[in-house]
Amino acid sequence: MAIITSVKPKLKLTYEDYASLPDDERYELIDGELIPMPSPKEIHQAVSGALFLSVGAFVRVMGLGRTYFAPFDVILSLTNVVQPDLIFISRARARIITADNIRGAPDLLVEILSPSTERRDRIVKRELYARHGVREYWLIDPYAKTITVLILGANGYDAHAVYGEGDTLTSPTLAGFALNLSELF
Repeated sequence: MAIITSVKPKLKLTYEDYASLPDDERYELIDGELIPMPSPKEIHQAVSGALFLSVGAFVRVMGLGRTYFAPFDVILSLTNVVQPDLIFISRARARIITADNIRGAPDLLVEILSPSTERRDRIVKRELYARHGVREYWLIDPYAKTITVLILGANGYDAHAVYGEGDTLTSPTLAGFALNLSELF
């Protein structure tokens, strides 16, 4: 005699559930699962601030679009809401920017790795961002002092380049942008 067991499907939360959370806590919603976001360490904040100043100034001076930093919600779908460390949206795609959040895939997203988020950023978010059409994705490892630039291809992300200390990063999405990593780390 076979024993039949009932397995309850895991409840998937939606953007509506996410939006009703208290404002004093940081979360992301990935495939319907609520992920708490720990407070960043000093090294993360130092890199984030320097990167925003550099990219933000370039984007503003060149009139390319808008640049934002976390926490600012990017709604990729009803069950996927993320808060990347840096967000770039081109002028041509400015329609996805609202007063409350971004609704759709930005042109460029940056995640600064930390021990508590590295696996999610390298694997889960890489697949998520590719699936939703984010054209360029940077993974910054402040401990190894490297930046991996990924470009969306036909089968997901392809490695464009890995930059290390002393190298000068360039971006296919931000034509003309150059950043010497010694200014960042």
